[in-house]
Amino acid sequence: MGMFKKNPFGHYLFLKKWLIRIAGAMSHRRYRGFNEMQIDGSEVLKNLPDTNVLFISNHQTYFADVVAMFHVFNASLSGRDDNIKNIGYLWNPKLNLYYVAAKETMSSGLLPKILAYAGSISIERTWRSAGKNVNRQVKMSDISNIKKALDDGWVITFPQGTTTPFKPIRKGTAHIIKHYKPIVVPIVIDGFRRSFDKKGLRIKKKNILQSMEIKEPLKIDYENETIPEIVEKIEYAIEQHKSFLKVIPMKELLAQEELNKQREW
Repeated sequence: MGMFKKNPFGHYLFLKKWLIRIAGAMSHRRYRGFNEMQIDGSEVLKNLPDTNVLFISNHQTYFADVVAMFHVFNASLSGRDDNIKNIGYLWNPKLNLYYVAAKETMSSGLLPKILAYAGSISIERTWRSAGKNVNRQVKMSDISNIKKALDDGWVITFPQGTTTPFKPIRKGTAHIIKHYKPIVVPIVIDGFRRSFDKKGLRIKKKNILQSMEIKEPLKIDYENETIPEIVEKIEYAIEQHKSFLKVIPMKELLAQEELNKQREW
């Protein structure tokens, strides 16, 4: 790979590779050290095509969630099964991996700007700005940038657009799915809200079991399913439908008990 080769967004791949290596090395102990991460389903990643894959996930912190996914994705593609042992997988990271994030978040400081260079598709939220509710039109350039990223590789998105659990799914994600017909892979995460602050930069509590479940791609009838039907399918897939409200606390309790047993052992 030449030093001056760029991705479709004009970012130098050589620089992006080193940013991922450095950020990955600095953050690794957050998921395997101070805390532990239980991974399920990483074998799904090995069978996906190199482009036009959309990952949909619930959201718990601004940055820790997506950084964890960078670790898991690259570890899996390097041959590891459901673990991120030995950070050698960071030496040749997947460079066509992107994530959708709010533009105001990614421009709020030096570190967010560095993380943005590593793969952010920064968009202007149509419903929220500077902590206030707004109502503005979708920028077509934002949609075309998501399409550009799908054409080049994999895209991670958080369809609720917020770290608050059980908030409604934004219809924009369903429109993107119906229009661009990507392979849609659901991911369910947990434990990040308890172990990190809201931004996901500061460790709030140690010895928390974080979990990431990568599910099989959704079966979607792109031609005949309606936007509301796709939205509901997303809600169930990332376990953010109201029916999961009573299930989540028990899952969290069982997960923490499992971590305590592992540490005693």
